[in-house]
Amino acid sequence: MDFGKLFELVVSSSLVNNYVFTMFLGLCIFFGVSKKMETAIGMSITFTTVMMISAAISWMVFKFIMIPLNIEYLMIIVFIGIVAGLVQGSDTVMRKVAPDLYNKLGIYLALISTNCIILAVPLSSVGNKYNFIETIAFALGSGLGFSIAMIIMASIREKLELSDVPVPFRGLPMAFVITGLIALAFTGFSGLITL
Repeated sequence: MDFGKLFELVVSSSLVNNYVFTMFLGLCIFFGVSKKMETAIGMSITFTTVMMISAAISWMVFKFIMIPLNIEYLMIIVFIGIVAGLVQGSDTVMRKVAPDLYNKLGIYLALISTNCIILAVPLSSVGNKYNFIETIAFALGSGLGFSIAMIIMASIREKLELSDVPVPFRGLPMAFVITGLIALAFTGFSGLITL
């Protein structure tokens, strides 16, 4: 197993091809939960965990069930079902283990199941013909990339609460401006690693 390739895959999916800043996927949760650092970190951990587990299960289901049965055309429906089941499980666990965080995340926790990044990761890993370990590395990198995006945005938005922002730019308009500027900064990673 080539650990160099796995490392490149993690770095590429987290920085170079960050789903939030280079493909602008997953913005619903990104803007909704990045107001406070506590909720951003909680969502990042939950999101990355669900992403890695769903990518692993989706890869196994695709490889060992869908290909032998020649039902690859059902891939999107099956992957959405896997993600929805995992989100329901994480919803139940978080409600019991961390009820305060569960209440702060609110509807955004349920929105993980409809988030396009969660679906994009298993679809990309199948499309790129990654093996199981590469799929896990790709999902980890994608989750780390989402976490980096959330934490950067939450730290900036918390500081903006104390700043004198002009009225027309308060709230979501300023969040869009900041996201655009961070996305420009992330273009500096482009060409760093190509897979």
